Amino acid sequence: MTSTSVLAAAMASPGFAQNEPRGSGERPLASGAARKIPIGVFDPAFPDMPLDEMLEKFSGWGVEAVELGTGGYPGNKHCPAQELLDDPAKLKTWRKKFDDRNIQIATLSCHGNPVHPDKTIAERDARNFQRTVLLAERLGVKVIVGFSGCPGGSPNDTQPNWITYRWPPEYAQMIDWQWKEKVVPYWKQASKFAREHGIQRIALEMHPNFVVYNPMTLLKLREAVGEEIGANCDLSHLFWQQCDPIEVIHLLGKQKAIFHAHMKDTTLYKDNVARYGVLNFAFDKNNLSQASETFRAVGYGHSANTWKEIVRAYMEIGYEGILSVENEDPILSGEVGVERALYVLKNVRAELLGSNAP
Repeated sequence: MTSTSVLAAAMASPGFAQNEPRGSGERPLASGAARKIPIGVFDPAFPDMPLDEMLEKFSGWGVEAVELGTGGYPGNKHCPAQELLDDPAKLKTWRKKFDDRNIQIATLSCHGNPVHPDKTIAERDARNFQRTVLLAERLGVKVIVGFSGCPGGSPNDTQPNWITYRWPPEYAQMIDWQWKEKVVPYWKQASKFAREHGIQRIALEMHPNFVVYNPMTLLKLREAVGEEIGANCDLSHLFWQQCDPIEVIHLLGKQKAIFHAHMKDTTLYKDNVARYGVLNFAFDKNNLSQASETFRAVGYGHSANTWKEIVRAYMEIGYEGILSVENEDPILSGEVGVERALYVLKNVRAELLGSNAP
């Protein structure tokens, strides 16, 4: 598919009417808002590709920044944190690969569950967080990305228990116990450790099956722990909850609570939403016929105009991070999905900046 047809396909993507942001259309940026927010890629989309090969590909695509997994769910294929901490010479050589291609190491990601009821898992993920903080300190990286985690519902549970509804009464008791005894104490300690090592931005992804899953729970944890807690604003997890992306960006932006932004889309299949509701996600293309929604590359769930308004909103709130493409599209493979998302994002950014060059 040519680059022109890629953008045309994205522009024609029907999306889901409720998720199209209000006030979209051609209008000038707010005074002083124009800024070339760097566009980057999150590396788990290339799990089998050696670092040098991946970086050459990124360089050819004009990628300006990277988000690198350091362990946990993203893995550490391209960023073996402990090895780099143990060997300063290896760290210097590794970093030079990025510097030579003018690619910024913008964020380190260690998504895991540090409050898991299985102590072995919780300690492993907590150590990975600390290791990631130490590496970020060495590299001068200011943002760590991860999940809030999810505990069990009682001291005796062996598996996490994601609770979103406070009735019957025992569920309210479990939620309160989770936050008071597990979530807030852990993140107070983790934030203190990060702060002591110069990291003041912990970007938690609002994600189902974790206690922080929407803007309200993100702000609840931020209020309890401190301003080191902020959002990895991955709108793909909010589209299916019927959030308006522009409202979310402005809500969190007013509190300077957006530290990172994943660029990933979600398409909602209107007929299946009507039949089955929104709690009916599909991760495999073989299940799409009955799915209410699935992840897509940027522009394949919502129109390119919607994504233009999203980038506009990030500019207007003075967002200081990167636009990090994450590909979990079951239809477009990692490489294809990333390249197409980059094309849409670079073009809408160029339009907003009044430039012909992406």
